[in-house]
Amino acid sequence: MNEPTFHHALKILEEVCTGCVHCTVVCPTEALRVRNGKAILNENRCIDCGECMNVCPVNAIIVEQNDIAEIFPYKARVALVSSIFIGQFPRHYQTRKIYSGMLEQGFTHVHESEHGAGILIEQINQYIAQNSQNKPIISSFCPAIVRLIQVRFPSLVENIMLLKAPLDLAALAFKKELIEKGYKEEEIGIFYVTPCAAKIAAIKSPVGEEKSVINGVVNMNELYNKVYSTLKKEQYSSCIIPEKEQLKSEEMGWSLTGGEAAYIQGRCLSIDGLNNVIEFLEGIENGKITNFDFIEVRACDQSCAGGILTVANRFLTRERLDERIAKYHHDKSEGKIFDNKTIENHGRYIRDHISINSIEPRSMLKLDDNMEAALKKMSRIKKILSYLPGIDCAACGSPTCRTLAEDVVQGTAHTSDCIFIQTSLNVPPNEEIRAETIWGKDRFRKLL
Repeated sequence: MNEPTFHHALKILEEVCTGCVHCTVVCPTEALRVRNGKAILNENRCIDCGECMNVCPVNAIIVEQNDIAEIFPYKARVALVSSIFIGQFPRHYQTRKIYSGMLEQGFTHVHESEHGAGILIEQINQYIAQNSQNKPIISSFCPAIVRLIQVRFPSLVENIMLLKAPLDLAALAFKKELIEKGYKEEEIGIFYVTPCAAKIAAIKSPVGEEKSVINGVVNMNELYNKVYSTLKKEQYSSCIIPEKEQLKSEEMGWSLTGGEAAYIQGRCLSIDGLNNVIEFLEGIENGKITNFDFIEVRACDQSCAGGILTVANRFLTRERLDERIAKYHHDKSEGKIFDNKTIENHGRYIRDHISINSIEPRSMLKLDDNMEAALKKMSRIKKILSYLPGIDCAACGSPTCRTLAEDVVQGTAHTSDCIFIQTSLNVPPNEEIRAETIWGKDRFRKLL
């Protein structure tokens, strides 16, 4: 029963939490409970999707981050930023000026994290052809989806594509380039500017790798505020304004819905939003959805444009990036765009390091290590469920009646935690002690 724990970027502020159960209800992996009036997290179930943070009415759930001051011990301070960041700004700000605003914060180099997508396209198509027995191949781009499959759809783990995301490929290439220019490895700090919590967790605790090449993470909303302030003041005097954009058009849209599947051969589909993804994966798991070669799945609506650490409307972000792609095509036809050679120069190196190790399922509900004991617990869960009302009100502190039954057999809850059971049994007044273990003493004093 001793499951390994995983790094999580989402943190619950106990002193702020009111135990309102909003978070427990929306969690797609049923990772949250309310006990003693506070939300508590089952770390083995959490996938860092951020749904709980989105619905928390008192901002009791936050995302950890590296202080931007942590970049300064490094001689080469690389900001690796998603193209989504560019789409956050009002459209009259040129990309190169946004780059300059980032350099103004202390970074010495700015690169967009989708640079490796060009090489990845050919590798994905080869991977699909070589692993036809595991179709549909499921994209590994979104770390929240990878973790969702691990804990909720373990039978589909073998379908996850074992190739690195562009973020990791770009980090490898730019680090190698800096080393070739004379920097020592310990002098290079690569910091990813993230739009979501799941990527923080993926960097701190990579799936399919022992350690990430990325040194730290800066939250996108924090850096946006700093850069936007610089842009409004037009403070560019101390840094160089880059002369040209470097991403190719297929790379600019990679972090948007459809950006990946558009370049993959065969029958492909793009799905975004956790509820949509779960419904689709259930269809694949039970055999109702078949004959797809590749599935692009992203946890957030509009993919990374809808990340919990973005500041702009996701649809406006998409509009701006679509305009940027159209401008690229225009400038290329006018001869104003020159291909960036960094990635191509290290193409062989990237291809040699593009694979990740196999991904293992993570048991969301392991009743017992002993099979006989587990079967007995399963039987008891069914019996308890027959007494519970089945309306999933979450007033017991567990998200559903089934999870309450699971918690009861695991010894972390009691059947009388259900308010309907209490009523039907005419529970004596001293049983309110049970209720206090869910909601805390202060909540009941407030009602007197």
